[in-house]
Amino acid sequence: MTKTTLRLTEIFHSLQGEARSAGTPTVFVRLTGCPLRCGYCDTAYAFTGGVLYELDQVLREVSHWQTRHVCVTGGEPLAQPACLELLTALCDAGYEVSLETSGALDVARVDPRVSKVMDLKTPGSGEAARNRYDNLAHIRAHDQLKFVLCDEADYHWAGEMLTRHALAALTADIWYSPVYGELDPTELAAWILRDRLPVRLQIQLHKLLWQDARGK
Repeated sequence: MTKTTLRLTEIFHSLQGEARSAGTPTVFVRLTGCPLRCGYCDTAYAFTGGVLYELDQVLREVSHWQTRHVCVTGGEPLAQPACLELLTALCDAGYEVSLETSGALDVARVDPRVSKVMDLKTPGSGEAARNRYDNLAHIRAHDQLKFVLCDEADYHWAGEMLTRHALAALTADIWYSPVYGELDPTELAAWILRDRLPVRLQIQLHKLLWQDARGK
């Protein structure tokens, strides 16, 4: 029997820096490869290279940290078909599993126990044309949506998406995240309050603690 393998850039233990479980000790499984090239990407080192792991090896490494939460990220993890098997295996092992995905690839087959944290790529990312809006049909209340905002134009675009796709009816966890070093989070907070938006402001905790250090 052929064993399931995945190409990984890194596995590490840190505090979750984003989304609903921010601040929670988490094991991160970063898969190698991504078909997108967002202008603000801070994990370009995960585009190529990596090391082949068998699925059982990944599970053993994750278990070493004795942590309840696991985040599968990238790159774009769904670019590797075996990611789906990994997600299910982690859920079967009793972990609380989240998936960081760009929203450019089909999420229909992601294990329903996984909390999907799915981007809608803004014009400022340079990859808005890659948004797969039919993925919104697979967003449930325990999933999360994220907009990474470069500027005020991105903010207004995100507001249009909120209305056009009735996103607040899909999940209460809709995150507006300013690009680190480009959009002032205080200004973004003021816009959100001014416009009474049903969204949550997100500041990347790991950037505040460790800047751009890998494995943090």
